[in-house]
Amino acid sequence: MYQALYRKWRPRTFDEVYGQPHVTKTLKNELESGRISHAYLFTGSRGTGKTSCAKILSKAVNCLSPVNGNPCNECEICRGIDNGSILDVIEIDAASNNGVDNIRDLREEANFTPVSAKYRVYIIDEVHMLSIGAFNALLKTLEEPPAHVIFILATTEIHKLPATILSRCQRFDFKRIAPEDITARLSYVAQQEGATLTEPAASLIARIADGGMRDALSLLDRCLAMSGNIDENAVSSAAGIAGTVHLFSFSEYIANRDLTSALNLISKLHNESCDIDSLCTELTLHFRNLMVAKTVENCGELIVCSKEELQSLKDRAARLKLSKILECIDILCETSKNIKNAANKKIQLEAAVIKMCSGISSSGEVPQDIYDRLDAIESRLQSGVAVKAEPREPALAHEAPKPQEKPTVKAAEAAPVSEDLLPEAPAEPDLPDGPFNNWSEVLEALQTFDIPLYGILANSNAEIKNGRVIINSDNPTLFDFICTDTHSKELARAVYKVIGKRMKIAVANKEKPKTQAASPLEELKKKINDFNNGG
Repeated sequence: MYQALYRKWRPRTFDEVYGQPHVTKTLKNELESGRISHAYLFTGSRGTGKTSCAKILSKAVNCLSPVNGNPCNECEICRGIDNGSILDVIEIDAASNNGVDNIRDLREEANFTPVSAKYRVYIIDEVHMLSIGAFNALLKTLEEPPAHVIFILATTEIHKLPATILSRCQRFDFKRIAPEDITARLSYVAQQEGATLTEPAASLIARIADGGMRDALSLLDRCLAMSGNIDENAVSSAAGIAGTVHLFSFSEYIANRDLTSALNLISKLHNESCDIDSLCTELTLHFRNLMVAKTVENCGELIVCSKEELQSLKDRAARLKLSKILECIDILCETSKNIKNAANKKIQLEAAVIKMCSGISSSGEVPQDIYDRLDAIESRLQSGVAVKAEPREPALAHEAPKPQEKPTVKAAEAAPVSEDLLPEAPAEPDLPDGPFNNWSEVLEALQTFDIPLYGILANSNAEIKNGRVIINSDNPTLFDFICTDTHSKELARAVYKVIGKRMKIAVANKEKPKTQAASPLEELKKKINDFNNGG
């Protein structure tokens, strides 16, 4: 029967264990010196070699001909442990044997001497799954076991173990296996299996495995089932993720703000059964690599990829601002949390892509395009290019007073409307001076554009004078109201809609001129005369 690669190529000696030299060296030294502990605790993430080292240790302590701390794998004890014929090494799954009764049975069995081997070894995997009562039942035996018993506990969640258990064990922490070690092991296994594995494909498997050798070998097994020649496309297809080419396409679309192409790529990958969770994770890691390539000079040691891909990352990072890369990472991290509980994961990722392409920040911060425009202005200033502000006419300018027989005009000239709001009008001669006969149409248009200003201008009229629209109104608040940039633009827009011509706008001042105040001496004389006449 076919045997899975992670079982077929499980390490049989400490020297074959990849990525854990601090553990294997210590255990070998203990075995060589005879300083064997009664209880070991192996902790670390999945696939890092905890169970493998436990089995190797169980053989090494019972081996008839150990070699430099390693089991020989040739004696009857080693062969018996490997094929399961020797019952002195017991492997227990704590997830399914987590009750007090199971531990009581273990304690009773521990009192019996080994049948064939020197030590009776209990390997308790996923020991954190034991109940509180089971832990308490194990305490006394774990503290003072019989001389012929060795306990090896393995767990991925060390924080769930009681302190009383931790203090009774010799602890070894298994680290995540480095991508370089995983790549080397995968290349060796593929060669032994008669398959061809490219270096970029091996690096991609190592990146997906995230420090777990078992996950890496399982993915390699799936790839071998598809083809004997394994490249990046085969790995991406087997893992259900977007390939490196697609990731670079995403960053290209985001850099160019090509929203349509980015959304089309998501739909394409989704239709090809690409897992949205994995795609979001891969995008986050891709932008992380861009961040490292942007900020670290010698980034090769921090990014797991081929030399060609590393150069592509550097080229892409040079085209993106660091603030944009960090913004994309924030958006993708937030999306990763939302995707887990989303009814439609694709929509969450599409919303994230829209945010990244449009520069919209979900945290309410200043949009990225504002920073881009400021950076452009700073660059022009540093290069010595003068940055000219667009000419704007003053919103209000007081004209010199005119003779009192005619109402004076307050030149509340509307600020010019931006070019993108009003199309370019053909050059026409100024309108003749006189009443503005189209004023009622202007008010109707203004009712659509600016209702508050329409109410202020009720019962008003206007005239054309010197190429300007002069508004006549008895409402004293009109002048202050028209000073507002927004209202003046809307009024200019309404005038343009009616006559098709840009006009300056002013407000006629109908306030009567105040009489000159009498001098204090004259006021005093007037009061004295009034008093004398009354007396």
